[in-house]
Amino acid sequence: MQAKARSNTIRIIGGEHRGRKLRFPDVKGLRPTADRVRETLFNWLQARIPGAACLDLFAGSGAIGLEALSRGAAALVFCEQSAAAARNLQENIKLLGLQDRTKVQRMDARRLLQQAPGQLFDIVFLDPPFAAGLLSEICLQLEQSGWLAPNAFIYLEQDSSHPWPDLPSNWLLFRETMAGQAACRLFKRAIIDD
Repeated sequence: MQAKARSNTIRIIGGEHRGRKLRFPDVKGLRPTADRVRETLFNWLQARIPGAACLDLFAGSGAIGLEALSRGAAALVFCEQSAAAARNLQENIKLLGLQDRTKVQRMDARRLLQQAPGQLFDIVFLDPPFAAGLLSEICLQLEQSGWLAPNAFIYLEQDSSHPWPDLPSNWLLFRETMAGQAACRLFKRAIIDD
């Protein structure tokens, strides 16, 4: 069991904490976004990350959110339902000295989005467990509940064997890629004229 825990590591690819390896716990359904996918995603977002307010729903290991912070995101809210994963996120945030720019919400993402947002988010990372089938519901909640900045970017990751769900009509596909089992898309939110 000890050896397995040691293999559960993520590596920060770029920015202030580049090269740092961090541990994450064994939690059912937790699969950190692969290094290659994260590198592609942050190449797409490189000009938008510095100073951005980010929301990492279904944070899991925190790989995407911690990468955003390392690359200059101003603030990041992690949402993670698993107690073990949320506790580990807090430990890694403290280890990196990022407490002043982060908040960890230990709850279901759907419940978080039912609350009044404390701020608008420039970038949202959305990578739910592949088997959960939550993308359509969460994306609709995000669009309707006032959590997104007018020109927000929304990153979605899902099982490549599934068709993409219906998404808000004002989310415009910006970039996409595939890697192994993961299909990844980055959307840019267009302002809706009333």
